[in-house]
Amino acid sequence: MSDTVDAPVIRSDEPGSFARSVLAERHPALIEKVRDAFPYGPGQHRALDALRDNAAEGTIAPLPPTAYDHDRWAVWGREHFGRSWFDVPFLWAESYFYRRLLEAVGYFADGPWRGVDPFRPFKQAELDTPEAGAELATLDDILRKPAGEQADALVHGSLWGNRADLGFRISQSAADAHGADTPPLVADDSEALWSLLPVGAPATLCVVADNAGRELLPDLVLIDHVLHHGRAERVVLQVKPYPYYVSDATTEDVVDCLRRLVRAEGAAAGTGGRLWAAMGDGRLTVRAHDFFRAPLPYEEMPGDLRSEFAGATLTIMKGDLNYRRLVGDRLWPPTTSFADRTGYFPGPVAALRTLKSDVIVGLDERTVAALDAHEDHWRASGAHALVQVRR
Repeated sequence: MSDTVDAPVIRSDEPGSFARSVLAERHPALIEKVRDAFPYGPGQHRALDALRDNAAEGTIAPLPPTAYDHDRWAVWGREHFGRSWFDVPFLWAESYFYRRLLEAVGYFADGPWRGVDPFRPFKQAELDTPEAGAELATLDDILRKPAGEQADALVHGSLWGNRADLGFRISQSAADAHGADTPPLVADDSEALWSLLPVGAPATLCVVADNAGRELLPDLVLIDHVLHHGRAERVVLQVKPYPYYVSDATTEDVVDCLRRLVRAEGAAAGTGGRLWAAMGDGRLTVRAHDFFRAPLPYEEMPGDLRSEFAGATLTIMKGDLNYRRLVGDRLWPPTTSFADRTGYFPGPVAALRTLKSDVIVGLDERTVAALDAHEDHWRASGAHALVQVRR
């Protein structure tokens, strides 16, 4: 598109930027957490330490020739190998960092650590917190409300699911904390979202998941509502094919969350039982397309995935990474049209996202002016969220 020229690709070379903080601070800290979470051996410790040092001061090297996906990454990284991690596109650098981390711990290698998710302890810990239990308990009240009120509450629960201090609970006090000029929800196309899923229509909903744990729980509750109230005959839940971005959901994480729901008390257990049955009879299907681990925007999706999205009545993209891949990981003017940026997508698409990076489109000028006037880091603070829909 013509406006692409005026929107620079986000890199990590600007001091003080969000992207730089991820590479310079978050990634080294994550390596230490992973290192301490498992009784890895000396070889894995050396590999993790080498990745930490290389990502901080070294240049990017290709995967070992023996890596199963060496050829794929050789293509994806041909313009970036030999350069500093901070000088290449942020989306690519993040994705490749996680691929190298899995290589360091032996996730793909023959041996006892093959297939052991290095982020699993963090994901599972979220499911067993008192906060998670309290959030699930709120379903007892929510699911007694009329279906329309349920729908509104559950879409907001899914939207804010990666805000651990909110979960399902969207209170007026949260809005008051930001003042009337900068509301937490900076764009809200919820009405348009539900209009695409009328009760009784033979719809197929595709949900592209983001995080596991306490974000995936409300996503699953929302999916149950859609199926239980006849807003879709079928739901396809798209997850990552392997561990990615610390907490991104895999099939194993979906199963963990379903088990957590089933063993809960009250309405949450009923939700878990219905979802378990829906997977058994095919109304809920889990997929893990290989493209979901690619360091590429959705505009470059392969034909088979494009066909899947084209066959959906609506695709919901959850979370920040999916948003970056959906609209392009660039410094767009915030008033750039969401519809224009997603015009390539092969069907109606919705974004449910808490703002945790610099990418943002689809806002009106008044909202942008208020945010700029009252907050320095509103794009990445996690204090704001959006629901955007392109029919």
